Amino acid sequence: MNGSSSIATVRTSAMRAPAAIIKPGEPFHLRCFLTKPFSSSPSSLPIDPEPPDHDLPLLLHSILSKPNWQKHPSLPKLIPSISPSHVHSLFSLNPYLLPQTALDFSYWISKKPNFMHSVYSYSALLNILVANKFFGPADKIRLAMIKSPASADESRFVLELLKDMSKDNELHSRFKLSVRSYNFLLMSLSKFLMIDEMKSVYSEMLNDRVSPNIFTWNTMVNGYCKIGNVVEAQRYVSKIVQAGLSPDTFTYTSLILGHCRNKDVDSAFRIFRMMPTKGCRRNEVSYTNLIHGLCEAGRVDESIKLFEAMGDDFCYPTVRTYTVIICGLCEAGRKSEGIKLFQEMSEKGCEPNAHTYTVIIDTLCKENKVDEARKMLGRMLEKGLVPSVVTYNALIDGYCKHGSMEAALEVLGMMESNNCCPNDRTYNELIAGFCKNNVHKGMVFLDKMLELKLVPNLVTYNSLIHGQCKMGQLDNAFRLLEIMKENGLVPDQWTYSVLIDSLCKVDRVEEAHILFDSLKEKSLKANEVIYTALIDGYCKVGKMEDANCLIDRMINEGCLPNSCTYNALLDGLCNIKNVKEGLLMVKKMAEMGVKPTVETYTILIQRMLKESDFDHAHRTLDQQISSGCQPDVFTYTAFIHAYCGVGRLKEAEDMMVRMNKEGVFPDSVAYTLLLDAYGCLGLTHSAFHVLKRMFDAGCEPSVHTYCLLIKYLLKERGARDDSHALNMLSDAMLVNHADVWRTMEFDIALELFEKMREHGCVPNVNTYSKLIIELCRVGRILVAQKLFGHMRDQGMSPGEDVYNSLLRCFCELGMYDDATIVVELMIKSGQLPHLDSYRQLICGRYDQGDKDKAETLFGGLLHCGYNCDEVAWKILIDGLLKKGLADRCTELLSIMEKRGCRLHPNTYSMLIEGIDGA
Repeated sequence: MNGSSSIATVRTSAMRAPAAIIKPGEPFHLRCFLTKPFSSSPSSLPIDPEPPDHDLPLLLHSILSKPNWQKHPSLPKLIPSISPSHVHSLFSLNPYLLPQTALDFSYWISKKPNFMHSVYSYSALLNILVANKFFGPADKIRLAMIKSPASADESRFVLELLKDMSKDNELHSRFKLSVRSYNFLLMSLSKFLMIDEMKSVYSEMLNDRVSPNIFTWNTMVNGYCKIGNVVEAQRYVSKIVQAGLSPDTFTYTSLILGHCRNKDVDSAFRIFRMMPTKGCRRNEVSYTNLIHGLCEAGRVDESIKLFEAMGDDFCYPTVRTYTVIICGLCEAGRKSEGIKLFQEMSEKGCEPNAHTYTVIIDTLCKENKVDEARKMLGRMLEKGLVPSVVTYNALIDGYCKHGSMEAALEVLGMMESNNCCPNDRTYNELIAGFCKNNVHKGMVFLDKMLELKLVPNLVTYNSLIHGQCKMGQLDNAFRLLEIMKENGLVPDQWTYSVLIDSLCKVDRVEEAHILFDSLKEKSLKANEVIYTALIDGYCKVGKMEDANCLIDRMINEGCLPNSCTYNALLDGLCNIKNVKEGLLMVKKMAEMGVKPTVETYTILIQRMLKESDFDHAHRTLDQQISSGCQPDVFTYTAFIHAYCGVGRLKEAEDMMVRMNKEGVFPDSVAYTLLLDAYGCLGLTHSAFHVLKRMFDAGCEPSVHTYCLLIKYLLKERGARDDSHALNMLSDAMLVNHADVWRTMEFDIALELFEKMREHGCVPNVNTYSKLIIELCRVGRILVAQKLFGHMRDQGMSPGEDVYNSLLRCFCELGMYDDATIVVELMIKSGQLPHLDSYRQLICGRYDQGDKDKAETLFGGLLHCGYNCDEVAWKILIDGLLKKGLADRCTELLSIMEKRGCRLHPNTYSMLIEGIDGA
């Protein structure tokens, strides 16, 4: 949808030419942002340009019209460009081409490397041959066409073409399908599980008085067995017997397949055992079908025994047999055995194929061995094997789950360069990956799906809704929900669980409850995840009575609470200092058959430690360990927090030692608590020593870590300077960390860096970024700018989060010229300026009466790669319309339309409603 005529009347058509974002001589504060301009060089023109694609059939016809066309000098250059679609166009546009010439050219081009006729090129040639009564060659071409479909659509095309030909009575009598042609047609249909079409063709065959043979009946048996319809398959087995023939190995092998597809492996086994008694030799396919059935039924050990017994029938495992066993082992969790068998294949003379590699790549990715999987793909390509979309998807999914989105995009690029088209699953995996941290990029891939005519499904929208909620964009999440519904998709339990949980996390519990109550009207039953989200929401705001009512309702409706549900209630009880009730809750869990988890014990321990009941906390820890539930980093950190809080640093350090012995690695919280405890005692040197331990352990300090170190440096400075005011301020900062950033000057940052270096901790990108982001958060833009410049001087490249923090701060301070410079630089470097800041900047420009700059900024935004609907939601609806700037909204919407932006009809409706109501 490129526009909307219904909104044209409320828009202005005038458009201004984009103005430069940074004008020569314009003052600004961020000269350090400017980078060296990119150089460009003219690209060379091709010396001998090839003809346009649409001219190629015309040129070929001109060449074929000449005698000895095979020796035409232009042909060698044209060969690499000729595709089946060109041949189809050549024959279709020139139906009076000499039939022998057409036939000779068809044969000649088929022998060229990388060329393969399609059903369409064959069909166009067939029309020429039939029109000229070349029935002998036409029969061969027809058979080749019947054998060539690469998809169900192509097979359907062939079927319709043959039906049309049979409608011509004269042609039908002279160019009748033979039993061989019918058999190949049935096989083609069977390949794509087109069973209804097979049944129809079989009936036409009988009506055409063409007698079926055993190949016909076996094909019908096989087709029905592929979909597990053994009853219908048996009807055709009966026809074999009625014809005085005996079912053969192919017949029985198909029946084995049918029973396995029907999940009746025992019946398949009976046929397998019966085959020798019927004089039928079991072959590799018989074994493989049964082995596959056993693996799918989870009977992997039996499948291995059968695999090892193949030699008794003088059968040898094929690549498919190995692949089936490897897949079965991997799916049963016996991945090491599967990988070992994969390695043994080649040693036994059976080279893995693309499917085998795909199984191993998928297995390695699920084991978080993504780099090994990538190497396996490399080996696969080296062997000349062609990865399928499933292969690439397995690797992309592995990288996405690992959070390595750049690597996932590299695989996508490789996939496209190897002419393997991404499918809806490819994009769903990428969207899910991006939605973990950057929903905006996920929204961009939604656009790409639509461009490729791929249909987003429930998984797509659930991922995007989750991503929007995670970034705190609940309005966008609900907008996606409406779009999802309008696209005919029905939200499921997962959709509503995410929305309800997100509403609860921002203390909108009553709204969450309204949404929860609406599920009944939608004929959707709340599951334990939805109940738990709402129960947790009530517990977090201290409404324990409401939470208890919900758990009673949950049980009454037959939805059993799980450990997460009880932990939410337990946390609520502990928050209101009711440990006694909490312990009774744990007892109730056990009575309901729900085993306490590490989180259960940690919640209790935290409450006990807050009440300084160290003995009870330690007894609970011992009980936890004796129950087989190993403490995690949160459990140990609770003890460290408590010990540090009362100045018992030795016990805190002992707990750190114990953690490491148990293989539980302290996180930044544990280290920061210890660091703070030393700082409180005036032992700043020891605090920096803890920082060194963090660095050595590969644990990134948090913003709180740096905040505390700066606080203690300020206190030391106050003591040195004997400044009463600074000492008083430092005491206040013990409570409010925001004051640290409001007080901090650039020289304190330099002192922090110097102290870090003295203790062997070299300040890194993370150090600078944390400081700049926090300074921006409290509006200390000048200090943040100095740090930014210092960071660049040290050869460090600021990340997107730093730029966005500066952008947000400039916008909040009304420094729109500087904000515009940040935007310009971010766009140049391919970074995404946050839409909330962009909205503030554009609205700010309009408030200043600078319409041209606002429109220029908006035009630049449309080149950032944002999803168009998101831009409309955040800038036009949440920005301009909420400020009552309907005319400006109309003007920017016109810009979007002229740029070819496609908005969902639902977004247009919101815009029209907002403009009309303004």
